[in-house]
Amino acid sequence: MRGAGAGTRARTVTYCAFDLLVDQGEDITQLPLVERKARLAKLLNEPRPSLLFVNHFDNEAHDIRYVTAFVKTNKNDRNDAEAIVEAACRPTMHFVPVKSVEQQDMEAVHRIRELLVHQRTALINQARGLLGERGLVAAQSPGAFKRALPKLLGACEGELTRTCQALFLEISQQIEQLEQRIAHADEWIKAFMRRSALCKKIAAIDGGGAVTATAMVAAVGDAREFKNGRHLAAWLGLVPRQYSSGGKSRLSGISKRGDTYLRTLLIHGARAVLRYMVGKSDARSRWLQDLVARRGYNRAAVALANKNARVIQALLSREDPYRSPAVA
Repeated sequence: MRGAGAGTRARTVTYCAFDLLVDQGEDITQLPLVERKARLAKLLNEPRPSLLFVNHFDNEAHDIRYVTAFVKTNKNDRNDAEAIVEAACRPTMHFVPVKSVEQQDMEAVHRIRELLVHQRTALINQARGLLGERGLVAAQSPGAFKRALPKLLGACEGELTRTCQALFLEISQQIEQLEQRIAHADEWIKAFMRRSALCKKIAAIDGGGAVTATAMVAAVGDAREFKNGRHLAAWLGLVPRQYSSGGKSRLSGISKRGDTYLRTLLIHGARAVLRYMVGKSDARSRWLQDLVARRGYNRAAVALANKNARVIQALLSREDPYRSPAVA
């Protein structure tokens, strides 16, 4: 994303993960931290453009990406700094605004929730595999598995050893603990949702919700950094991958660039909308029904996710509330 403010274009500030400050090619890594901070403040207040390479002295700066291609020969601090300076001088380089504290908190909750869901899925798959070795078949979904496990253990009480029953009971307890922690993370997400007007606007979209809304606000923030909705959809990897040459346009499946978590939420939300479109007569439902008939269910889900991403960019860029498509 490129910074929208004039001050951002006038001064390029770059961060990385080690303490190296470069000003006009001068390496001052041996200076004390206090003096380095003073030099940083001086450079930020100067009217001329300055190129900095520092380890998060404050949060009022921009993070630069796509630097690897500019690194020459071996990788070291000096070559990395030179690559940062070279990349930052490029007029078409994209910059990423530093997130606010609230955005970082929201993203942290989502990362923890995602980890807990993965751990729950791993436990269920492990238990299903162990049951399958003993000729017992359990459902895949967490809710159905929780309901089926006590029945399976009770029906096979004489066939399973005490050790095996104790193991399955322990797995069941671990799954219950994980679900409690997931529910606690959901409460944090709902709390963010109640405090944010932007989240409420996104949640009003069909296929949205508290999880999708807070995740998008945490990751995107000010959507005016994107030129239009298609740029946001491309940033999320919801547009076709292009491999064109010689005047011939070759398009394949979606690029799958960007944040997999956000893309997954949008596509799952689109699938939920497709489940309930049958029998509806509004314009979007008719469009989706025709799209499913022509291109298939999965492509229709991705197309709706792309459309929702564009709507989200418009909502985050303007003050207007979300208006649902009128019923025809």
